[in-house]
This record gives sequence, C-alpha cells and structure tokens, in this order.
Amino acid sequence: MLGLPKATEMNKQLPKKAIYAKFQMNTAAKAKIDADISKISIVNEITPSKVNIPAGEEVKSFFVLLVSLKRKDYEERTIGMLSKLIPQNILFVLEHDGQSRLAIYHTKLMQSEWKTTATQQIELHGLDLDRVWENVVVTVGDVTVEKGRSLDEQIVEDEKRQKLEKEIARLEKLARAEKQPKKKFELVQQVNKLKGLLR
Repeated sequence: MLGLPKATEMNKQLPKKAIYAKFQMNTAAKAKIDADISKISIVNEITPSKVNIPAGEEVKSFFVLLVSLKRKDYEERTIGMLSKLIPQNILFVLEHDGQSRLAIYHTKLMQSEWKTTATQQIELHGLDLDRVWENVVVTVGDVTVEKGRSLDEQIVEDEKRQKLEKEIARLEKLARAEKQPKKKFELVQQVNKLKGLLR
C-alpha cells in the first residue's frame, strides 16, 4: 500500500471491540466509531530494520492504518480520537468506495485530498525516522515550512493565517451587505487592519 517497501507490509486487523475494551470507552464514544468505521487494519510497519533508515530521537517506528469508512462525510473527531487512543505515530489511510485520503495527527489532525486509493503514494525520505515522519506530516498536511521555522511553529502560523483569512472573508461579506455608510466604513477599516496582519 502507498508504494511502500514490501518488507513493511503486514495485514493485522485491529478489532474495534479490542479498542473499546482497552480504552474503556463509553457507549457514546463507541457509537461514534461504529457510525463511521467498518474496520481497521494495520497494513504497514515502518521500522529501521525494514526500511534501512535509522531510528530518530523521537520516532523509533510508525504504522500505516487502513481505516475502512462507512461514509465519506465521517466525523473528523473520530479519527482524532483514534490517533490519541493508540500511543504510536500513525499514518491513516481513510478509505471509502475505492477512494481514500491520508490523515495524520501532529498537534492537530491534518488530511490530504481524496483520490483513487490505487494512486495514493507516500515517499519515505530523510536521514532518520524523525525526518521521515516530519516529511510525511508536511506531505499529508500540505505544509510549507518557511526558513528558520520548525514544523510545529509553521503549523501554528498556518492555523493563525487561516483564522485571519476566514475572519476577513466574514467581515467583507458583512461590509458588502451593509447599507449604512458609517457601519460599512468601520467594517472596511477592520478588514484592512486584519489584511495588514497577514503580510
């Protein structure tokens, strides 16, 4: 899967019942997982011996989990919850009806676009598994790490930017609809102030 080396392949189903039991989940949490997920399998294990890349300081190995979804408009929190429950670095392949998207949790849940599962690929590049994992996060989350910033700093920065852009769009919409010149002027001033922060 994902064009990863043959040596990393495995096929081990993770029974949902075992997850429920291990994490003593309440009925509501179980229902959420049940509503979205039909089955979970571990399909790849990336370890130094299997890919010939040394372990990093933080990342000693990571897993690829294939999550078969019951619906395409799944609850994103379910995937976030799964990644917190399983104390490993995990790359999720969320699949529904021959289409899939990659998801990864790194400070927050990040997801790629949907595409045909057969064409999904991920490359393992880096001097150690810390770098490999970071590169996977960058690919899945479509993060461009600017010079002088760490990956985590860049994610925080991108999130701030997205919030600002949303707020600008909201205020611009209000300004367009506003009939009172004074109020309209105030809204435009707010928009310009926020745009100044984006630069």
